[in-house]
Amino acid sequence: MTVNAGSEMPRRSGSRTHRTGKVSIHKIILAGYSGVLQADAYGGYRVLYESGRITEAACMAHARRKIHDVHARVPTDITTEALQRIGELYAIEAEVRGCTAEQRLAARKARAAPLMQSLYDWIQTQMKTLSRHSDTAKAFAYLLKQWDGLNVYCSNGWVEIDNNIAENALRGVAVGRKNWLFAGSDSGGEHAAVLYSLIGTCRLNNVEPEKWLRYVIEHIQDWPANRVRDLLPWKVDLTSQ
Repeated sequence: MTVNAGSEMPRRSGSRTHRTGKVSIHKIILAGYSGVLQADAYGGYRVLYESGRITEAACMAHARRKIHDVHARVPTDITTEALQRIGELYAIEAEVRGCTAEQRLAARKARAAPLMQSLYDWIQTQMKTLSRHSDTAKAFAYLLKQWDGLNVYCSNGWVEIDNNIAENALRGVAVGRKNWLFAGSDSGGEHAAVLYSLIGTCRLNNVEPEKWLRYVIEHIQDWPANRVRDLLPWKVDLTSQ
């Protein structure tokens, strides 16, 4: 899970490990949490939104990918325009990346929200002429099914347009799982999750993980316990390392 990924605040990445990926684990991890959860459209997450305590923020990248895959096979004027319209939304996000949540929200309300409504109206018009069995119609149907969640970022400056940053942070986990298969034990998995969290946070803040880890290992033994937060990746000066 990655938080504050697009705001002016330091970026942080956190990983947890469990023996199972069942929905019950998600409920345990998020017990007591109220707010926004940005994720893909995995059906197992639906139970998390039922109480209304957690708001679903959907991923535009997943919705776009459905359309792009159709376009890559058989490009049409409709798929071309759909991708262009979504591209305009991403162009706005590129402009406000790194701004405060308030600045991002203002830009989205003024510029992105009208484009989203226009996209919705345009897709609804196209659906009237497309065969519902066509790949393009299926891609559009996927997007429309996620519509409420896709719009959350237009009313919340902390939310991203997609969850690509979180997915990119998980790539190391996927590569590791393929390379060494096992963590050895439950505690081994927990230690691996801690390291993934630390390394992921370094990368999100453009800090070289190896240099930072070396610095922390060399200094933490004599470091004051009440100043341990000063060892966070975005606070350490590694220019001399």
